[in-house]
Amino acid sequence: MGEAYIVAASRTAGGRRNGRLKDWHAADLAGKVLDDVIARAKADPALVDDVIMGCVSQAGEQSTNIARNAILCSSLPESVPGTSVDRQCGSSQQALHFAAQAVMSGAMDCVIAAGVEMMTRVPMGAAVRPAYEAGFGMPYGKAMQARYPNVMFSQFAGAEMVAKKYGLEKAALDAYGLESHKRAIKAVENGWFKNEILPIPVTLEDGTEVLHEVDEGIRFDASLEAISSVKLLAEDGRLTAATSSQICDGASAVMVVNEAGLKALGATPLARIHHMTVVGGDPVIMLEAPIPGTKKALEKTGMSINDIDLFEVNEAFASVPVAWLQETGADPARLNVHGGAISLGHPLGASGTKLMTTLLSALQTHDKRWGLQTMCEGGGLANVTIIERL
Repeated sequence: MGEAYIVAASRTAGGRRNGRLKDWHAADLAGKVLDDVIARAKADPALVDDVIMGCVSQAGEQSTNIARNAILCSSLPESVPGTSVDRQCGSSQQALHFAAQAVMSGAMDCVIAAGVEMMTRVPMGAAVRPAYEAGFGMPYGKAMQARYPNVMFSQFAGAEMVAKKYGLEKAALDAYGLESHKRAIKAVENGWFKNEILPIPVTLEDGTEVLHEVDEGIRFDASLEAISSVKLLAEDGRLTAATSSQICDGASAVMVVNEAGLKALGATPLARIHHMTVVGGDPVIMLEAPIPGTKKALEKTGMSINDIDLFEVNEAFASVPVAWLQETGADPARLNVHGGAISLGHPLGASGTKLMTTLLSALQTHDKRWGLQTMCEGGGLANVTIIERL
């Protein structure tokens, strides 16, 4: 089996709901990051064998194979194919796994894994609610309903279940939310995001044209007092909007090649994909699968949690990474060192390759070798990726 190397990675800065990226069509924005990874790798666009793009709400502007439409909005030639993937929040992390598997097998030499989600323009539920209201039903079959009777599958309920199952109190979750902002602020102030972010031109409400290059969700005035005062999501719950990921617009991309691809592109590898795992778990609690997924990945590689230098665990809700820390015994100082989705935003289908872009950048910034990325996903799923910086 061959190796899979990352030769370029790029992301947009996150845009808040109705924020700076609100006027960008998903295909146009995704086309920009495709062009950027081509430019970063100094690659001939015609050498790209495929584009695999994650997207969760594949409706409206994000429907009809967003990957292909993004290609046609980019400088890539028409000869480059594309396909779209939905593994819920892990969609573009799964796109990365598919890309790596393709080049490792030798079936392809150069694949771009990417993701996009414009949550302002195509909100969560856009692929479900309008269809249901039009009489086209719900995605849960009768056999599934019989298997899980009287269950309303909800990530919000799952996040609270995780908090209660692992004994996580509101104060600890609030403190974690503040830490996400503090780390993101430090990363901005030190210029640690500059190498990973593609500046995007936007027009402000007053007509001023600027480049969007700082994640819009970061609260530079964040305080524990303010975070602690936010209303609970559930009456008897422990989570609030301040300890949940932010609705976000954004796109990201990672170029993956094998040895033949390295030679054809004349590229220098930034990292090697060491291991890939995906697991399924309880779809009701839904969000705890990164815990067994991480344990499985470490067992299969013969590594220990202390062998990993940096972790990216998606902050869908604060209870997810806090429970993950508690159960894995990982060093909190190595987790989401530049902040996470609570501060930076969670553009659903774009988050997988977004986190990988940030992980790779953080490994370079702090001169570290091993990185592990994981995220919870709808349906009780989790992807885990371990990379080695070269």
